[in-house]
Amino acid sequence: MPELSSSRIRPSVPTGGVPAVGFDLDLTLADTRAGISAVYAALAAETGVAIDTGQVVRRIGPPLEVELAYWFPPGDVPAMAARYRAMYADVAVPATVVMPGAVAALEAVRARGGRIVVVSGKNQADTERTVRYLGLEVDAVVGGLFGADKGVALREHGARAYIGDHTGDVDAARAASAVSVAVATGSFDSAALSAYGADVVLPDLRPFPGWLDGFRLG
Repeated sequence: MPELSSSRIRPSVPTGGVPAVGFDLDLTLADTRAGISAVYAALAAETGVAIDTGQVVRRIGPPLEVELAYWFPPGDVPAMAARYRAMYADVAVPATVVMPGAVAALEAVRARGGRIVVVSGKNQADTERTVRYLGLEVDAVVGGLFGADKGVALREHGARAYIGDHTGDVDAARAASAVSVAVATGSFDSAALSAYGADVVLPDLRPFPGWLDGFRLG
């Protein structure tokens, strides 16, 4: 595996009331499709279980164990999850790239005096590895949470808005009493995200700085 970029995760410090913006990771900031597909292909080769990696990447978002349950008996899921995570750093992280507009979106938050927190369903270690590998400059990283469970972390970090690609990310924003900004870069198109109740729907992150201009962050 290539050496990871130097850490851009800032040390945890008291927020002091500084407002934050939360971002999901997979298919919001990071295009993890090729990497996740490669890990599932490796699992299929090891186990002899036929896995449709196209279906897998179309469902990115929920916890790993949920996806594994489509392909393996319940009793095998914990072992398969452990094997998946053992491979992820070497197989998936190097195949991950930044989503269009991600860097500019983070820079826009920073330019307006905001803090940035990444809250992801991916486990903590691989969330941190991915952020570091991509060189994303953020203030905090929280992994292992999905849907409304993300709301606790978003509240703790004072997030005023949460940006994600999944309906579960809309639930996260609601749970944190934050503005839900949905990007149609994952499993759900703009119409589905709007119908689910996202406050703002963007095609991807590229229009985000313009939207942020009209949002009162402080």
